[in-house]
Amino acid sequence: MNEYQTAYEGKIFQLKLFCGKEYPESPPTVRFQTRINMACVNPETGVVEPSLFPMLTNWRREYTMEDILVKLKKEMMTSHNRKLAQPPEGNEEARADPKGPAKCCVM
Repeated sequence: MNEYQTAYEGKIFQLKLFCGKEYPESPPTVRFQTRINMACVNPETGVVEPSLFPMLTNWRREYTMEDILVKLKKEMMTSHNRKLAQPPEGNEEARADPKGPAKCCVM
């Protein structure tokens, strides 16, 4: 792995962004449907913890869904996340969601 490669490279992650009634005044809830090992993500639920992801803590109504995805990608590139071992791939590792399938985002 060179200095620009990450443990996330070549993987596809599914996320759900839930916008409550207060959106865009309040941030959406961001949840990885695909298991991922990342410092700001709760390993049991897949929820991006606002206290560990400053963009959600310091939310501004001007921010977009794309801004969140770009910031998450940058977070994957940080030294403390870049080389974290990732859970094995496979459908059995995905989190089931009774609300249906998630949108895909290729990183």
